[in-house]
Amino acid sequence: MVAATVGLRGLSLCTLSLPILRSAKIKLPIHSFPTSQSLKPLFSPYNPTILRGFPSFCASPDVNVEATATAPPATEAENSQSADDIKNATNLLDIRVGRIIKAWRHEEAYSLYVEEVDVGEPEPRIICSGLVKYMPLDLLQDAKVVVLANLKPRNMRGVKSCGMLMAASDASHETVELLMPPDGTIPGERIWFGTEDDKDSQPEPATPNQVQKKKIWESVQPHLKTDASCTAMLGEYLMRTSAGVVVCKSLKNANIS
Repeated sequence: MVAATVGLRGLSLCTLSLPILRSAKIKLPIHSFPTSQSLKPLFSPYNPTILRGFPSFCASPDVNVEATATAPPATEAENSQSADDIKNATNLLDIRVGRIIKAWRHEEAYSLYVEEVDVGEPEPRIICSGLVKYMPLDLLQDAKVVVLANLKPRNMRGVKSCGMLMAASDASHETVELLMPPDGTIPGERIWFGTEDDKDSQPEPATPNQVQKKKIWESVQPHLKTDASCTAMLGEYLMRTSAGVVVCKSLKNANIS
């Protein structure tokens, strides 16, 4: 009996005997005593018979073992393209400076505030926010905020909410702070990510139906965070207005939603 050990990307065949090799229909070279040179081609990690004959227990059942065994690593260009895709998707969001004209408690939902928000349109928008647990009502009155404006309206316990106030939160979601545009910004100004020069290259925002259908917000949101100075970021891109960058009050390296 011949014993050997084969390692193959998560597959370990220990003490592989001749009967097992015969059942796998692997033909050994004829030698009275197999040598390391005669066994070397057999136990190559790229032997197609082994790849086909034995599944990897480190992969899901529908993974193609032969393909994954020889797949090249992701290139820098591919990683860069992925970052570009995220940036391009973010450019389709209609993120605006807003000003809360007035706010009140939702009559049917104890965790919600209802805000009337000026976003530069002929009529203010009504937006519902689950902020009751995190901040007193008086902090919302006349506050400058950041509004995601091209979400589909949602009925929230009888109130139609047309947008979302963007905020930073810590990992435990016990502390939440609204994002704050800098002084000097005007309600309705569109916010962007990148350099000052990127402002004029923004495409038209997607429609609410497109945002929902393509899951644009869901693809972008995991990449939004504050940095060590509480500045809102998309990866390495600053969140900007014409008057400066967007920040939160005190949460560093926090998630934004």
